Amino acid sequence: MTAEIKAEFRSGYVSIVGKPNVGKSTLLNTLIGQKVSIVTSKPQTTRNRIIGIKTTGEAQVIFIDTPGIHRPRHRLGELMVKRAREALSGMDIVLLMVEPSRPLPADLAIIRLLKGRTPVRGGGTAASKTPVFLLINKIDTVAKAKLLPVMDQYIGLYPFGEVIPVSALKGDGMDILLRAVTDRLPPGPKYYPEDLATDQLERFMVSEIIREKVMEATEEEVPHAAAVEVIEWAERPDGLVSIGANIYVERMGQKGIIIGKQGMRLKSIGTAARRDIESLLNTKVYLDLWVKVKAEWRRREANLIELGFK
Repeated sequence: MTAEIKAEFRSGYVSIVGKPNVGKSTLLNTLIGQKVSIVTSKPQTTRNRIIGIKTTGEAQVIFIDTPGIHRPRHRLGELMVKRAREALSGMDIVLLMVEPSRPLPADLAIIRLLKGRTPVRGGGTAASKTPVFLLINKIDTVAKAKLLPVMDQYIGLYPFGEVIPVSALKGDGMDILLRAVTDRLPPGPKYYPEDLATDQLERFMVSEIIREKVMEATEEEVPHAAAVEVIEWAERPDGLVSIGANIYVERMGQKGIIIGKQGMRLKSIGTAARRDIESLLNTKVYLDLWVKVKAEWRRREANLIELGFK
């Protein structure tokens, strides 16, 4: 009887890069099958590198969601761009996500960075060794006839290993993308337990959920001036988890906006956050929020260290 030949297990690191608000976090959540990265309609929502782990019978793909590459206006922005640039190197695959329009200046800047990458794991140069897949997102918003010329424009700019049209929001193209990624990964072990979807700590995920609700509830500069720090976490005998968190802003006016008239906006933020936190922790949660001013925290190194950005 002929012995069954089992395919070699594959694993590796895959970064998702692109300009702000192009859909990177939505893509990560769709690929993983659950929410591991917060999503809002506002640009520069992602501030840290977020890991999502997809394990199948033949591979373990460690996707890394990165902050959008943009022109920074403060020290926090510089750190965000630095993290995103670091994700262009040392990976097994890079996914460049763009929108279905002609190449924009932000996309061209990222492509220039791709052409000048540093050495990859195992030797060689990133430009020669690491495949870059072009993902044209939001294809559900454009006619197919308009998509092909856009694809041709991008193909003329860089030798992409794959060009895959997708809709991260609707899930279109996900099977094709995952198949292409799996085929290009090297043989390797499972780096994480197969039932793990992310390596993020619960306290960090809770702080991100609260920040997501702040961003959704506010406009203009306020969402970007907010940071969240979980300062209290206690598990009661009845199973309820009591959580306290500070929401930091840079000016008194921003504090008033988040609190709202008679505290109604802060109450709404807390209610929405508590629902998602209870779903995350699978238990009842008591959530206490305080809004405090930490002047110019995005520009001050000491504040960035204190809030965990460095």
